[in-house]
Amino acid sequence: MLLGVIADDFTGASDIGNTLAKGGLKTAQFLGIPDSDAPQDIAAGIISLKSRSIPADEAVAQSLAALDWLRAQGCTQIVFKYCSTFDSTPEGNIGPVGEALAKALDVTGVVACPAFPTVGRTVYRGHLFVHDRLLNESGLQNHPINPMIDPDLRRWLARQTTEPVGLADADILRAGPDALRAALEGAEERLVIVDAISDDDLLTIGKAVAGAPLLTGGSGIALGLPENFFALGLATRAPVSAPRIDGPEAILAGSCSGATRGQIDLHAQSHPVLPLDVDGVMDGTVTADAVAGFLLERTGQAPLAYSSSTPEQVSALQNRYGREKVSDTLDTLFGETARRLLDSGVRRLVVAGGETSGAVVSALDLGALTLGAEIDPGVPALVSPGPDPVALALKSGNFGAPDFFVKALDILGGSRNG
Repeated sequence: MLLGVIADDFTGASDIGNTLAKGGLKTAQFLGIPDSDAPQDIAAGIISLKSRSIPADEAVAQSLAALDWLRAQGCTQIVFKYCSTFDSTPEGNIGPVGEALAKALDVTGVVACPAFPTVGRTVYRGHLFVHDRLLNESGLQNHPINPMIDPDLRRWLARQTTEPVGLADADILRAGPDALRAALEGAEERLVIVDAISDDDLLTIGKAVAGAPLLTGGSGIALGLPENFFALGLATRAPVSAPRIDGPEAILAGSCSGATRGQIDLHAQSHPVLPLDVDGVMDGTVTADAVAGFLLERTGQAPLAYSSSTPEQVSALQNRYGREKVSDTLDTLFGETARRLLDSGVRRLVVAGGETSGAVVSALDLGALTLGAEIDPGVPALVSPGPDPVALALKSGNFGAPDFFVKALDILGGSRNG
């Protein structure tokens, strides 16, 4: 294995896996830290953690353990992958984990760049934009778990770290990869925010970090990395393919993003949907058996169950029950529902929302996932190994076209080449 990725959630892991697989590296996604060595033919290995919103010391410990495993597999370059909207509170985990990894590898001048221009996330003068809006005006300020109220990434990250945070701005990017490499090598800071407003900028970053032990960012940060390994003759290009998985289907949605709510509204026009009564979930009257029963009775019709709500509704629920309690209870419900679905024969499962995807995958024992065709930017098909495989789509809340759910089920059920 050449390249190792430590992802702080499951949708993010499949997102960057999609980037690397499209770039030609044979890629596998591991659900947690494996207890055995990786297959010999894997060039890029992604460890999916559910560490975005746990206590920082736990996130650091898990990430360092992942680093040890990846280095034992032979990885010479590590990527710490987080969300392209930098999801974290001022007490959050991006800074502590990035800093801990940098110290473990004894490096400074580590790139920190969440940009993903394909889906409208760009960084300019150290500020994060979502399309034409600053992050704190994009709707992400209403995130139910990690509200983003400051677009200044240096300032936000500095609240989470023990050392100063640097900046390599657009002027340095325009001067080319050699200039950026020199700026990073000369940086005294552990972590350096790097501007990027286009894919060309990400490719410049990719060239500049050839051979760098560590970099951090969103999935876009990996755009230029495969070519570095091909240029040195260390890897050969591998095609992306996913086997056809036939069988019953279901959709689970826990994201409260505007994009997911719009996808649900469109889907509900021609498919059965079950809105979950969160009060009922909290008092135990809405159960995993009931949710799974609704979906299983309607397989063949692309049935969907969702807890997605407006920011105002989410705020009211959190005030009533507590933010952590609502999140944990819904995660448990979705995880138990997914187990019942698979035990009853469901073989195509689409999940919307990073926390929801983490809960679902954590509840299932699926082994290493093979990456297949891209469904929408940032979202690949995933297929589990073994004689009775399961096809998955794990979608970050803000990703996907309006018709994502139907499209995902179609691609999971077909043999496609990426």
